[in-house]
Amino acid sequence: MNLKVKLLRNGAKLPERAYATDAGADVFYCHKPDEYNHCVGSDNEYWVGPGSSCIIPTGIKVEVPEGYMLEVKNKSGVASKRRLIVGACVIDSGYDGEVFINLHNIGGEVQKIYPGEKLAQVVLIPVEACKFIETTGRINVNTIRGPGGFGSTGR
Repeated sequence: MNLKVKLLRNGAKLPERAYATDAGADVFYCHKPDEYNHCVGSDNEYWVGPGSSCIIPTGIKVEVPEGYMLEVKNKSGVASKRRLIVGACVIDSGYDGEVFINLHNIGGEVQKIYPGEKLAQVVLIPVEACKFIETTGRINVNTIRGPGGFGSTGR
């Protein structure tokens, strides 16, 4: 499947896979000159401080087909080595704005992100539409798991 991508300004890059077999395609930081942001440094790099997050522009719009979504995922090296993880992960088919990446610094050091640098990856995922119907009866009766939640299966 082909997805249409519009490059919004100079420096924007198409998402790309490092290998043909990769599930995700890398997305990159593209500086947005007219935007004031407390995370932007003097050389257009983003500074993501310990315990903070920044919404970082990619310079692209993606036409996601109906019945699909793009899910933004961590890049393993960015997450494990730099302690930058992704939040707000869904790009719906009806969204027609620029793709931004919400990065959280869970580490103890400031992380600088430079224009053209890989931030995250996107994966195209089919979405099955469903309708939620209220019931007053019992649901999930006699399941093996039961109501156990967080940590209920042990370590």
